[in-house]
Amino acid sequence: MRINTNIASMNAQEANTNTNKKLNNSLAKLSSGLRINKASDDASGLAIADKLRTQASSLGQSISNGNSAVALTQIADKAMAEQSNILDIVKTKLIQAATDTTSDEGRTAIAKDIDKLLDQLDNIAQQTNYNGTTLLQGSAASGANAASALTFQMGESSGDTIATTSGIRSNTDGLSLSAVLTAVSGGTSGNLTSSGARDLLDDIDTALNTLNGWRADFGSTQNQLESAIRNQMTQQTNIKAAESVIRDVDYAAESANFNKQNIISQAGTYAMSQANNVQQNVTRLLQ
Repeated sequence: MRINTNIASMNAQEANTNTNKKLNNSLAKLSSGLRINKASDDASGLAIADKLRTQASSLGQSISNGNSAVALTQIADKAMAEQSNILDIVKTKLIQAATDTTSDEGRTAIAKDIDKLLDQLDNIAQQTNYNGTTLLQGSAASGANAASALTFQMGESSGDTIATTSGIRSNTDGLSLSAVLTAVSGGTSGNLTSSGARDLLDDIDTALNTLNGWRADFGSTQNQLESAIRNQMTQQTNIKAAESVIRDVDYAAESANFNKQNIISQAGTYAMSQANNVQQNVTRLLQ
């Protein structure tokens, strides 16, 4: 028997050290809820899980972008809906002015109403914006230019975009209502005659058709956005589920593993104590 080197105790210590490492690793998983806490736990799994997490985060921001874009299209649509109501009223008043049963004084009143209504139509085009971006004309300061197309990022790559229609200029100039404005300018009936009012009805119909076309374009864009949002929400859910399978810990399995390692650790401690006791038998040889 040799006493300088206690091989049995060293084997027991090595086994117990390895068991304690496994025990600590199991505790880390149970406390964090993650199967992968560091790259050494599963290097390839970590790379895949991180890529899935990035993809899910990107889709989450894309969904947020889409919801903001839907809000923008709704603002533009509601504003143009009010402009359409204004044009409906203007047409009704022109029809009233076009009949000879309406007096000159009546046409004067009608001219004042139409002048104010068209002024409000321009106000709507000037004021309608989302986060400072004017939607119905080039800028709030000037209605001389059309609104630019707006592009919404709706995916992970640079090409995943949805854009609005360009060329929207929903004011009296953009809707070609200058003749109507001239006829009612200043709220007088000098230029608004019964025959003149009849001639202006075609201008209002053209403006309504143009406005309805722009509304339809915004509606189509909104439908496209909502479809993209629904699709990406489904993708994000499935991607997160895939990441969870790789990254998250199975508590039932890990609890069982922890209990096993805990028992082995206790047994290892007992084995070390027994290995140390065996060395004491050498003293009997010296008696």
